[in-house]
Amino acid sequence: MVIHIVGGGPRELLPSLRRYDGADVHWVGVDRGTMALLEAGLQPVRAFGDFDSVPAEEVAKLQQMLPDLEIWPAEKDKTDMEIALDWAVEQDACHIRLFGATGGRLDHLFGNVELLLKYAGRPIEIVDRQNVLTVHLPGVHTITRDDRYRYVSYIPISETVAGLTLIGFKYPLDDCHISRGSTLCISNELIQSSGTFSFSEGILMMIRSSDFAGCP
Repeated sequence: MVIHIVGGGPRELLPSLRRYDGADVHWVGVDRGTMALLEAGLQPVRAFGDFDSVPAEEVAKLQQMLPDLEIWPAEKDKTDMEIALDWAVEQDACHIRLFGATGGRLDHLFGNVELLLKYAGRPIEIVDRQNVLTVHLPGVHTITRDDRYRYVSYIPISETVAGLTLIGFKYPLDDCHISRGSTLCISNELIQSSGTFSFSEGILMMIRSSDFAGCP
């Protein structure tokens, strides 16, 4: 089972959601992202949020259309996205993608990145029209070239990432230690159809990017 969660970020940063649909995909709406799903012709299996930014008449329509709509109070200890992601993780999904999680308010963006850290090591991505963001724990990880996202950057999230090795990249590394604040690994590129990145200690963020918000 794959779970795709759509938040209320700017619509212009959403890729084509239907391209990510499939028989094994379960869609989840978060606040205004629920309307983005319905407008794309995709039926959410669940929807979460306080819906405080949605007109009352629209909320009433959603309650009629979606029996599994969970309305939370605006004053709570978790964001709507965290509530939805916690639920998705409990379903033991093999892959989770977050859409509508970037752009607009920076506090929401950083909050959503924090959610990746909360579940570091699980197969969870933040995806928009220009970027794919993941967080990784030590080990050997394979990466396949995707021309939609040409650039590959690695950012240390922990104080230090030890033993970073990049194979198959334009700028390879061999057993390199990088510290938080380093820009050494920004804007690399795969020069083979696939490559690997590995490290022995720390937490590493990988961002795959395009120069233009034109990814489908």
